[in-house]
Amino acid sequence: MAFIIERNTRYRIPEDMTSPVRHAWEMVERDHKQVLGATSTLVSGKAEIANVVIRYSVPEDRCPAWPEAYCFRFVQNDGSTELHIAAGDDLGLVFGMLEYSRKHLGVDPFWFWADLPPERHSRIELPADDYDSPEPYVRFRGWFVNDEVCLIGWKEVYPPTREVWMPVFEALLRCGGNMVIPGTDLPKHGIHADLAAEMGLWVTHHHAEPLGAEMFLRAYPGKKASYRENPELFETLWEEAIEQQKDRNIVWVLSFRGQGDQPFWAQDPAFDTPEKRGEMISRVVRRQYDMVRSKVSNPQCSVALYGEIAELYKAGHVSIPEDIIKIWADNGYGKMVSRRNNNENNRIPSLPGTHDNGKHGIYYHVTFHDLQASNHLALFPSPTSFIRDELERAFQAGAKDYLLVNSGNIRPHIYTLDLVSELWMRGEADAEVHLHSFVSRMYSSGRVEIADLYRDYARNTVTYGPNEDDRAGDEFYHHPARKIVGHWLQGKSDYPLEQLYWATGEVDFPEQVEWFRRKCADAFSGWLELRERIERLIPRLAEPERLRLKDHLQLHVELHLSGCGGFDKLGQSFAAYREGNCPLAFVYASQAIWKYQEGLVALQAAEHGKWADFFRADWLTNITSTVQNMDTLRRWLRMHGDSPDFFLWYKQFLMPETEKYIYLENTHRNPLSDDELAKRLADQFGV
Repeated sequence: MAFIIERNTRYRIPEDMTSPVRHAWEMVERDHKQVLGATSTLVSGKAEIANVVIRYSVPEDRCPAWPEAYCFRFVQNDGSTELHIAAGDDLGLVFGMLEYSRKHLGVDPFWFWADLPPERHSRIELPADDYDSPEPYVRFRGWFVNDEVCLIGWKEVYPPTREVWMPVFEALLRCGGNMVIPGTDLPKHGIHADLAAEMGLWVTHHHAEPLGAEMFLRAYPGKKASYRENPELFETLWEEAIEQQKDRNIVWVLSFRGQGDQPFWAQDPAFDTPEKRGEMISRVVRRQYDMVRSKVSNPQCSVALYGEIAELYKAGHVSIPEDIIKIWADNGYGKMVSRRNNNENNRIPSLPGTHDNGKHGIYYHVTFHDLQASNHLALFPSPTSFIRDELERAFQAGAKDYLLVNSGNIRPHIYTLDLVSELWMRGEADAEVHLHSFVSRMYSSGRVEIADLYRDYARNTVTYGPNEDDRAGDEFYHHPARKIVGHWLQGKSDYPLEQLYWATGEVDFPEQVEWFRRKCADAFSGWLELRERIERLIPRLAEPERLRLKDHLQLHVELHLSGCGGFDKLGQSFAAYREGNCPLAFVYASQAIWKYQEGLVALQAAEHGKWADFFRADWLTNITSTVQNMDTLRRWLRMHGDSPDFFLWYKQFLMPETEKYIYLENTHRNPLSDDELAKRLADQFGV
């Protein structure tokens, strides 16, 4: 027996809808219109016949009993068949309605971010088979919208408005997520946390902002941020935060770090032993725990075992009540080990041990910002099978009560976010099957070639160390390059740049520059070949799919290609300078500018339509800053031999021999621009 959905399908929704259900209904209403070309019809009262009924479940439905479960039931009513979407709670109804939209109306979870509108239909026929939602593998699952500068800069208004946040939260809900940290250190008056709660999401907190409280030094400027000295001031902030959020679904973060997301003992040297530090953390966590429990019945609490807290916990210096979820973090590159801190990279395993009782979860990065080699604007640099392996291993170790994913600016990372959503729902995934499924959703042709391109993307990323996760993202080409220029122009070339030891080891500065140059030069041809394959494929695709491939793969390739090319030219510039050839160094520095500018051009090309200005707040990778650094370098180099008249290199290398000794200075003193001089010198030098 078939069930038909068509333009005049009639819906019945709950009376006095709660806010989360109302938001989900508005999504379904919009989806119905997009797919079937007509506004959906709402009926009220049980006397009127409805085709799709959205309601809370009753015992006769035999709906699954776990939180947020839903079911589809096909019910006979006066000779007609009705589809009932039923659930025992608000989020269950939300997930049921969005599954109806995905499964039957064909709306992709990332339709907004991938510019992927659903197909139009005059009618949709589906089997009238009852359906029970599977229980998600992870209880609390969601995104930390972190380092979200593109979302911040996309529109003029700060903090970001409802217009920016609604597509973020909608995509998360469509992916089966139920939890969010809505942004990083945004003003408390912003809409972000209120809207997340309004849409039914559990809200949780950054580990540097325990309980979501105001930062101490913002609330008490001039006071010492020491719990030992000012416990009552800290507790006043915690009390206020609990009072403000106690009636919402909150996963309370209990933690104690210093101001500015650093260890508290950096500001209070009295805590000079692991025992003292662990005792203070344990005491504060217990105090926060008791404060929450005094206001909230059966609260959901967590502790982030991040950085130094994980080390103290593993050494037995931190004590945490068993019903608090202990959250373990990857190193920012997807490996469940402690993160690299400047040049220190201990890679201590970051997973619960066999004797770690209680609840455990994971904080995981598919995007990261660390001023070294992380991916911020570009795709995750390792194969997605690596993400799969790490998360499945974490689940097997017992870290399956909570999964928070650093989602960055959403749009560049939909491929990996989609994979993680499958993992948090099912507990396992086949990376190859997922790749083909994802590509099939995004493209109607060229699927085999596109899947190959995604695979080869990870194969081309720069490997900079011995570990499988030592693969470079877009920041690799920019932060180290700017540090090298600064070190060079400050006259420190005779000394190594210690900030780069994490990559090069303890070698002299010229060897450091050459190490980066060689890594980038070796990778350049692979990225160039990948771009050429994309450019050959694009004309074969339908127009919307051409743009999608450019935005979601070619852009990422261009960021790597321009970065590799720019860093290679920077290294050649330094080598020429060391040989005393400033004109050639000037040319190479100019070529570095032009290469890095190709990355800016690629970002600008992706700012079409609704995406206008999406990348204008690229303040983290900050390609514009890199271009400016290269420009400063070439101006500095031109001072070496072409100053003060900025005509000498033209005379030496470009002026015809017949003119050099007879020209009149008053008719030949209009100096060439840096770009023009560099282009003409490059032709002269054959580089």
